[in-house]
Amino acid sequence: MKHLAAGIILMACLSGCFETKPDYDPGVTAADFVTGITHPFLPYKPGATWTYRDGNERIEILVLSETRNIQGVAATVVRDTVYIDDRIAEDTYDWYAQDKKGAVWYLGEDTKEYENGKAVSAEGSWEWGVDGALPGIALPANPVPDGKSYFMEFYWKEAVDEAAVIDVGRRVEVPSGTFTDTVTTKEWTRLEPGVEENAHYARGVGVVLKETTKGSGQGTGEKLVAFHVP
Repeated sequence: MKHLAAGIILMACLSGCFETKPDYDPGVTAADFVTGITHPFLPYKPGATWTYRDGNERIEILVLSETRNIQGVAATVVRDTVYIDDRIAEDTYDWYAQDKKGAVWYLGEDTKEYENGKAVSAEGSWEWGVDGALPGIALPANPVPDGKSYFMEFYWKEAVDEAAVIDVGRRVEVPSGTFTDTVTTKEWTRLEPGVEENAHYARGVGVVLKETTKGSGQGTGEKLVAFHVP
């Protein structure tokens, strides 16, 4: 949900959409993580690329070969760049790591929004261990629709996305193909009450579709148009 909207959403939310801060403890340390990411539904392998379209937006995602040390974890670096009418609008470096049980964790991001080719905001940036920020789960090890929700990121009042697995095996058609071995999650954030997204993951591919299912922007979504997973 982060693309381009974090600052606007937060301004609209300051009037009282945050309740008491949750007592959240992810319960992980550097010793819980392994090197690299091998999750079948989130194959973040160096050199992998994905291209998505959402109206006049183009989203390019690239898994870099470099890593970033975050709290002793060698995090995989994923670059996520958004173009509007072929002009850069947002450029983000996301940091992920996989634990020994197979879950993929989100450890933070360095994001910048652009206007006329110049960076104008870093709203939404956070890193595990900095200013109380904590990691969240990008995707569980064995995703099943069990009704359990989880934080995808936790930097209070800045980045608080949550998710739950709601389906498996849903048929998803996008420009890059038709997929049936899938996992579907529902995502939401306290920064934007009343808005929900569904994310659809395909085995061996990763995210193939993100669609807004409730609230502002309903009916729009990022559709996978091309990908390469080594």
